[in-house]
Amino acid sequence: MKQTIFTLLLITCIGLISCRKTSNDPNITQYDQTQIQNYISANGLTGMKRDVSNGDTSGIYYQILSQGSTTGTPLDYPDSVAFVLTVKSFDGKYVNTDTLNLAHFDGLLGHISFGGPVLGFTKGLQSAIHDIIKYRGTRARLLIPSRVAYGVNGVGTGSSSNTGTRILGNQCLDYYINVVSNVTAYDDYLIRDYMKRNNLSGYTPIDTVNKSNRGWGLTYKVITPGTGTDVLSDASSFTANYTGKYLNDVVFGSTATDAGTTGTTNLSSFTIASIVPGVQEALKGQKAGAVVSMLIPSRLGYGKAGTTGIGGNVTLHFDFTIGTVTNP
Repeated sequence: MKQTIFTLLLITCIGLISCRKTSNDPNITQYDQTQIQNYISANGLTGMKRDVSNGDTSGIYYQILSQGSTTGTPLDYPDSVAFVLTVKSFDGKYVNTDTLNLAHFDGLLGHISFGGPVLGFTKGLQSAIHDIIKYRGTRARLLIPSRVAYGVNGVGTGSSSNTGTRILGNQCLDYYINVVSNVTAYDDYLIRDYMKRNNLSGYTPIDTVNKSNRGWGLTYKVITPGTGTDVLSDASSFTANYTGKYLNDVVFGSTATDAGTTGTTNLSSFTIASIVPGVQEALKGQKAGAVVSMLIPSRLGYGKAGTTGIGGNVTLHFDFTIGTVTNP
């Protein structure tokens, strides 16, 4: 009896182990290939090509959607590169399409596989930019095999049933990627596109040609002029109601957030020196009672590094209503 039970347990264990691909499985390449071919077929994808840049060994499939200028030197691993991406796992349990906040990268090409602010910064993505995309300004779709993504173990938090926080083992990944040729120009495009989509008018752009102007690239509108006597300057402190949003209108900060109470009428306190450069430039010269809306390029916001909860190279929309102004 004991021998029979032991035999059954042994058979069960062997069966479970055999169902799971491992990084040492000699057929993992064929496994990934099958997954990608099935995914292409199931989603009716056309125009996808197999990467043959290194002897047809990567298993990556790609489609160049828009070719950047090829007159320069191709990107190499020591080069700095900026890009925006969307990524999802083939099983659909992980999807990130937030191109307006965290799905940004600005750093050395050879450091992409060290990880980024969202899941998806993999060795396969790194090699695809180097071997396939090659040039700044290129947009592409990439299908990355699991063996150069997160392999047999996957990545993320929570159980295997979690959606949105985990990429399971042996999951291939589907990317859209835009390798930005010029972050300043990309910011300007995002701001113009946002204004068009939201029918915004009456905004004043600060000269983008004369870059000696500290606020160049900022676009703002004084919706209501102030009526106070004190004027905001570099040395001022002030109170205000405010809202900060990404360009998808998702709010990341507000007076209510600072006060901890939804619908609060309490004003937040600031000094000009404590706020990001774009807000400084838009508010200087304003008086109590002024209502100012501003669209801020990333270099005048939180820059390349970003801050807690806000990615690098992120354009922002702020609205401020000035309460009081105090000058020394």
